[in-house]
Amino acid sequence: MKKFFSVALAAMMVVSMTACGATNETPASTQAAEDETVAASTEAAVTEEAAESAAEDGAVAEGEGAALKIAIVSSPSGVDDGSFNEDNYNGILSFIEKNPESTVNPVKEPTGDTAAAVQAVADIVADYDAIVCCGFQFAGIAQVAQDNPDVDFILVDSFPSDAEGNEVEVENIYAMQFAEQESGFFAGIAAALETTTNKVASVHGIAYPSNVNYQYGFECGVKYVNETEGKSVEVVEIPSYAGTDVTGTDVGGNYVGTFNDEATGKVIGNALIAEGCDIIFVAAGASGNGVFTAAKEAEGVKVIGCDVDQYDDGANGDSNVVLTSGLKVMHSNVERVLGEIADGSFAGGNVVLTAETDSTGYVSEEGRCQLSAETIEKVDAAYEKVKSGEIVPAANFNGITPDTFEVTE
Repeated sequence: MKKFFSVALAAMMVVSMTACGATNETPASTQAAEDETVAASTEAAVTEEAAESAAEDGAVAEGEGAALKIAIVSSPSGVDDGSFNEDNYNGILSFIEKNPESTVNPVKEPTGDTAAAVQAVADIVADYDAIVCCGFQFAGIAQVAQDNPDVDFILVDSFPSDAEGNEVEVENIYAMQFAEQESGFFAGIAAALETTTNKVASVHGIAYPSNVNYQYGFECGVKYVNETEGKSVEVVEIPSYAGTDVTGTDVGGNYVGTFNDEATGKVIGNALIAEGCDIIFVAAGASGNGVFTAAKEAEGVKVIGCDVDQYDDGANGDSNVVLTSGLKVMHSNVERVLGEIADGSFAGGNVVLTAETDSTGYVSEEGRCQLSAETIEKVDAAYEKVKSGEIVPAANFNGITPDTFEVTE
């Protein structure tokens, strides 16, 4: 596992180490729907014929540059997962809305295996101008990219690695990682301030660095509230679902083991509810849908969405189970880089996106969350401290753990 450690460690050390525009006049309340893009479908593709038809009907191309043939390769949950993959896809759709001669084809890699993920990209690389790869499992595309210098790649949630697992920079790969621990931190603060049982939890898919970041950030947020507000909120973990990160380290938490198992997600959700949890942060892809279902079937339980604004997913008759959502701004960054590819200004590189660039946040817009005004005020204040670097939440490989995280007021 040393090769994975070197990739993840180098990435996280940059941060000290994957949505959405600002609302409520603060970057902390970023919204996943700022571009009002259409919900994705794994079977849907914007074809050349459709693009030509749109142009004939008077669609105006706002962008400038060459039309792009784009592919997006995603995990088994596909581009309609309502979360991570879909937000990346929405960034492409927004680009195409402004550049209607461009096209996109969603490709779902069905196993989640790292070797299979790289092979899925290699199988289609000759057919596209740009390929968006969604997830840590695509880190190994470096050689594919180097063998195809005329194709530009956007790699989300990972930095590319060579055959030995060492992090590399590739001229035709723009790789973006996000400081998920920051969004997890905001989620943890919100949960700890709003809980009535003083028991909260987080549920995750696989213990990739991005998910461990969310977990650690959440735990730090709860710790921050306990120490600054004099509370004693417990983060509940079920030992049988503890996660093991890419180095083989036990990170605890509650891990489904996949991003596409709603049944197990519901089992874990029900177990946490039985332990008294009334707020659960869900960062588990499609597996998280099971946790949402468990919350909807319970009384007085709320969930915190992840990656994007998941308020619509929380609809439960006349009520809603979503308290807020922790965000990382993928769609606008994907759209931005596609624009650079189209206009010829594209440059590869490995970049970590943080609150400093308004790339992490949480939902506080009225009608899209159920946070009290007092909670929003306190989370916003913490957001500014994170943005300035005064607060640095723990992450999988930044040398800080939830236990060693120091609270500053």
